[in-house]
Amino acid sequence: MKRALITGITGQDGSYLAELLLEKGYEVYGIWRRKSVVDYGNVEHIKDRIAFIYADMTDVVSLIAAVKIAKPDEVYNLAAQSFVATSWEQPIITADIDALGVTNLLEAMRIAAPDARFYQASTSEMFGLVQEAPQTEKTPFYPRSPYGVAKLYGHWITKNYRESYGMYACSGILFNHESERRGKEFVTRKITSAAARVKMGLQDCVELGNLEAKRDWGYARDYVRAMWLMLRQEKPDDYVIATGETRTVREFAERAFKCAGVEIEWKGSGVDEVGVDSETGKTRVRVNPAFFRPAEVDVLLGSPAKAESKLGWRREAPFEELVRRMVANDMELVRKERAAEVR
Repeated sequence: MKRALITGITGQDGSYLAELLLEKGYEVYGIWRRKSVVDYGNVEHIKDRIAFIYADMTDVVSLIAAVKIAKPDEVYNLAAQSFVATSWEQPIITADIDALGVTNLLEAMRIAAPDARFYQASTSEMFGLVQEAPQTEKTPFYPRSPYGVAKLYGHWITKNYRESYGMYACSGILFNHESERRGKEFVTRKITSAAARVKMGLQDCVELGNLEAKRDWGYARDYVRAMWLMLRQEKPDDYVIATGETRTVREFAERAFKCAGVEIEWKGSGVDEVGVDSETGKTRVRVNPAFFRPAEVDVLLGSPAKAESKLGWRREAPFEELVRRMVANDMELVRKERAAEVR
């Protein structure tokens, strides 16, 4: 039985990865931080099948202890301060976790489990002000946020440990990947939750930032399968995981509201733009300049060619199915909310 250690196990990707590894017969260990209130997050339904270890990405001593306890064959680093907007408000803690935290974990592995295989969650935000389209493993990086800068350090230190110590260390440069388990602070889930609540009469309008920002959106469950495939290869390498398609925030909002049964018509332009319910005439989407980034990333579009040819990876859920699943899940959550209020 293989043993895997996952950081960030209670998050979106961590939960899907834990499910995948359990299905494949792994013994799964998860690192989590000690809190005053126990919160299993997205792994509540499988918590009894996971061995949890208290540790912190900013504390190398605790990580060494965690690695010694887990004795892992594979380590997946999914822990991060992952909200881009927050990285401008909290740049130091973002760097501590997303940059130096990777070094701490690699050092813990070098000391306590040098033969284990390592996966680092890199991000398309490292491309930032993109130098070519689509972005590949050879595209130069130009991060545009403290989050992207910190992640770029994590990416390069992973490559450095691979080349310096001969460690099996991979980075997955994952483009935006969403799901029903995405946190509501992220724009996709913010939109699908609002669409459901508007349809059910619990919310009037959602405020968004740059409607023209383009992203390459995929389904998180498909993407964690790529993580596992990377550690199956004979030699470690880095891979872009993407769909090869890009859509605007506006398109995502249109699709989400349509799935909820609300048709959106657009009026105005720029900061005055609104999305109006074509049936009721009510404003359902409003542009709020407060949600624009200090340094905008206008378009991200990845090429999955290398992952498809070398890993045999293929995404299964198309964009329309991704949005449909997210909206359906949020509609069900709203129904439960309303039922609880009635009781």
